Amino acid sequence: MPSPAAAPASGGAVGFRRVAAGPEPSGVVADGTRAAIFADILTAGPSSRTELARRLGLSQSTVTRAVNPLVQTGYLVEVGFRSSGGRPQRILAVARDRHLVVGVKLAPNGVTAVLTDLEATVIAKSRLPVAAGAGPDDVLALASQAVGYLLASEERSDERLLGVGVGIGGHVDAATGRCVWSGVMGWADVDVAGPLSAALGLPVVVNNDTNALLVAEAWFGAGRGHESLAVVTVGAGVGCGLLLKGDLFTGATGLAGELGHIPVQADGPPCSCGNRGCVETLASDAAVLAAVSAASGAPCTSIAEARARAQAGDAAALGAFAAMGAALGRALATLCNLVNPEKIVLTGEAAQSYELFGPACRDTLAAHGFSSAAADCEVVVHRADDYMWARGAACLAIREVVQAAR
Repeated sequence: MPSPAAAPASGGAVGFRRVAAGPEPSGVVADGTRAAIFADILTAGPSSRTELARRLGLSQSTVTRAVNPLVQTGYLVEVGFRSSGGRPQRILAVARDRHLVVGVKLAPNGVTAVLTDLEATVIAKSRLPVAAGAGPDDVLALASQAVGYLLASEERSDERLLGVGVGIGGHVDAATGRCVWSGVMGWADVDVAGPLSAALGLPVVVNNDTNALLVAEAWFGAGRGHESLAVVTVGAGVGCGLLLKGDLFTGATGLAGELGHIPVQADGPPCSCGNRGCVETLASDAAVLAAVSAASGAPCTSIAEARARAQAGDAAALGAFAAMGAALGRALATLCNLVNPEKIVLTGEAAQSYELFGPACRDTLAAHGFSSAAADCEVVVHRADDYMWARGAACLAIREVVQAAR
């Protein structure tokens, strides 16, 4: 299959043909019990009817009645038998290839999109650069174009595509699909879902990009099986998504998890939110570059350069990464003290520098965690790229399809 990532971003633009929405799942998956069963198998993995009944607190007969339509319509398939000493039981799994979804990550420098199956396995990728000064309409037009490239790469994708998930950094009203405020994009009160849905002829769900990563980690990653989880992203900013008691927690208006905008230094650097001394002004890429430049007296213009300097033993660069780690460690301690998560997944573009800022981060977290809060929480580090963010957005679409709470 040719990679749509190589498609031209300008000149001879590929026309996006309007597609019909995929088969409507409301009559099959969207029934409450069937949705719960489908989501449980999707996230927990292949299961027997007995295991489903036990996990969901349902009777065996209720599970059987709910499962049969899912098997008959091809959403679930029987994949063999499993025995634990008694009679062998049929094992049910999600028919991962029956439908497809698209995930789109919107960023100031590019639009990244992936086509995935129902288990968030990436089938095709597309990335288009965003020109300097591009407005919301321009970026959303690029998103439509990127989706078009993906559909052109996969046979019968227009028939199998259920919807599109979009992740964007900032305050997102998921109920309306609007970006309320995004400092990184420079957007205020922008309707994202409406124009994209109209252009694509598909359902579109929008959420904060870190919440999207949280869903991906909770369902298919390091958070699988956990009832409390935080995903913290570090790079251009500092973001946080929360899973509490098994459910995605977004707060009253979608603002929960703004770890990067906790003020920690009253006279600190100005932040994109308009305040000063927020966590992300001390623990982001920009903070490291500013610190290296100030301490060394020589401009440092990229994280790659700062990392190279630190790895070569440059004191200014080493100090900058240590300061970043300490600031991030205080933020993680605050998170642990507030919600006492079982696990924190630390990811984002800056995660590739963890060997430089990690020691200070761990030490500061241990020093500022109340009682056993820091020790109670396992911190795992995942390196990230643009396609990981887009895959997270695809999980938003999967979550919407199966009407899952988490």
